[in-house]
Amino acid sequence: MNKNTISRRDFVRKTALFTGSAMALGGLGSSVSTVQAKPSVTSKDKPNIVFMLADNLGYGDLGCYGGGEIRGMPTPRIDQLASEGLRFTQFLAEPGCTPSRAALFTGRFSIRSGLSLVVLRGSPNTLQVKEITLAEVLKDRGYATSYLGKWHLGMEPQSQPQNQGFDDYYGILNSTDEALFAKSMKRGGYTPTDSERAYIWKGTKGKKAEPVKEYTLDVRREIDLDLADRSVEYIHRQVKLKKPFFLFTSWTRPHYPNLVSEKFAGRSHIGDYGDSVMELDYNTGRVLDAIRDAGIEDNTIVVWVSDNGPWKTMVWPDGGSPGPFRGELGSAWEGSIRTAGMIKWPGQIKSGKTNGMISIMDFFPTLAKFAGAEIPTDRPIDGVDQSDWLLGKKSTSNREHLLTFIGGDLVAVRWRHYRIYLQDVIPSGSGYINMGGTSANRIPRNGYPAIYNIEADPREEHDVGPEESWIVGKYMPLVMQYYASLKEHPNPRPATITDFGEQ
Repeated sequence: MNKNTISRRDFVRKTALFTGSAMALGGLGSSVSTVQAKPSVTSKDKPNIVFMLADNLGYGDLGCYGGGEIRGMPTPRIDQLASEGLRFTQFLAEPGCTPSRAALFTGRFSIRSGLSLVVLRGSPNTLQVKEITLAEVLKDRGYATSYLGKWHLGMEPQSQPQNQGFDDYYGILNSTDEALFAKSMKRGGYTPTDSERAYIWKGTKGKKAEPVKEYTLDVRREIDLDLADRSVEYIHRQVKLKKPFFLFTSWTRPHYPNLVSEKFAGRSHIGDYGDSVMELDYNTGRVLDAIRDAGIEDNTIVVWVSDNGPWKTMVWPDGGSPGPFRGELGSAWEGSIRTAGMIKWPGQIKSGKTNGMISIMDFFPTLAKFAGAEIPTDRPIDGVDQSDWLLGKKSTSNREHLLTFIGGDLVAVRWRHYRIYLQDVIPSGSGYINMGGTSANRIPRNGYPAIYNIEADPREEHDVGPEESWIVGKYMPLVMQYYASLKEHPNPRPATITDFGEQ
């Protein structure tokens, strides 16, 4: 990245923090705020933040969500974290890896940054300079920041973690399954060039990431053990430096291909997927042990979530379970976006479970609030501050609804315990190969939505639209608020690699 690009980022970031106005659209409606006053806090009010992100884990996979040992793959360490912290039973993400990561780091619907589809090599949409990430917000507050693992928000220098607010980066820039590419290319008679091979990358703030080693299938087996080693080392190093830190560990488990280390091969009763989930549990425990051994548990917020539901149909049987819900990665069904999530902050957030609705976008303003940091006020922020609810100062969540986008389309709306679909999902293929999720087709409905009561009908099999059409009057104003925001803040061209339209 050249110096002009860096200067532009600094300019955009600073002007975003100190000028303009914001439109908050995530929870109970929209509001416009002026520039926020800088919080009056001291260094002791800067908790460390360790954020762990699983990849394609289903709602029904962990023991604390009804899976675990019952499904032949015990998850004692993650279950322990859930029991010591607050477990969400209505944690909602976006329908894919890239969209959820974009929403998490920007606090905005992924469509606002042009990242509402999974990024593939050659895709034009990547994380842009003008976006302001959670890492940048915390960096401005004096935090050391580090990213370990899968990124999947673009391979361009401007899009890489070390140029998006992180001091350093180590991991894979694109998707976990890129370890398969070299083999599949050769099988097709094509020899990949050096630039087409997958690598493990390492980056330092303000510089282009450099390849460390090729990301082969053998490396894929060991990568999460490597990430755990580096996470543990980082925690102990930062404690010695006595500086608050934000560590983001993005696990590759249990994303396909689930080739596990020798230590976990055959450990579960259900094959590669179960082995992978058990390894995920083990590595999570290592990070939790490092926090405890470093003596910083009481001053460390630990967040553990999955980025979306399971990739179950496309790679059967190497896939997970959405639990009682219907759906998978890439679809708009509840099981695609409702998955595992929990937070722990001893002495601050009470342990237990909650059925309050929380979105992956909400961590942006909430963690910023916990750290005493400012968030941008010159753009729509769709995440809502959940700090009072999590701290027990408020009995209910600040979120009542959520919009779901795929590519350039608004495909579904969640309002309270109702899901409203503006498009139908049509599985592709036939017979044994009947694919949903990312391989399914979508078609607009005939002017009337399908409406499901998620609590009464978690599998979304009975459309209550004809008998409960009053819900239209509840969700339509929320949709109109979003579209009104586009007049001043239009979205970039939607993510697509099939519909080129006017270029």
